[in-house]
Amino acid sequence: MKVFSNEETFDYSWEEVSTANWRKYCPWNEKSTHVIAVDTISRHVDPETGILRTERLITCKQSAPKWLASLMGGTDTSHVFETSYVDPESKKVTMISQNLTFANIVSVRETVVYQPLSATKTIFKQNAEITALCGGWQKVKNAVEEATVVRFGENARKGKEGFEKVLEMSRRVFSEERQKLQEQEKVAL
Repeated sequence: MKVFSNEETFDYSWEEVSTANWRKYCPWNEKSTHVIAVDTISRHVDPETGILRTERLITCKQSAPKWLASLMGGTDTSHVFETSYVDPESKKVTMISQNLTFANIVSVRETVVYQPLSATKTIFKQNAEITALCGGWQKVKNAVEEATVVRFGENARKGKEGFEKVLEMSRRVFSEERQKLQEQEKVAL
């Protein structure tokens, strides 16, 4: 097993980040063009804790290296199952993702957490455990795990850049909407 870890800080409040997180894979994010579809399977608020639990299926264009894709059957799409928990009381978003495609060859379990650092900053912590399950030589398993870790690093950089654009656009859109409401309230008075 190999582990990829990453930590980033966003200069946005936790409220902005946790709200924009649902639009992470939208047209505003030109770095997420590999995401073909995001389907919400279930969404439920626990009445006792107030925690929102959401299950989603994310369909992506495959980005595995050609040698690895051919080893795994050459398909050009992959599916990831994501379960997220939004805890408004403790101001914590936790997202746990598991690959469904090629899960018999490589298991990738990713955990992402967003928490406030201050009123205007949010920390993002990412951890991915990558385990090659393909039988045979340890050398092949190591190569599969290492290639996946390298890809995670590349995607983490792109992901931060893309999410920054989504956050920027969300802030602008919400500001414009607040202004419209204020103008409407003035007219109504």
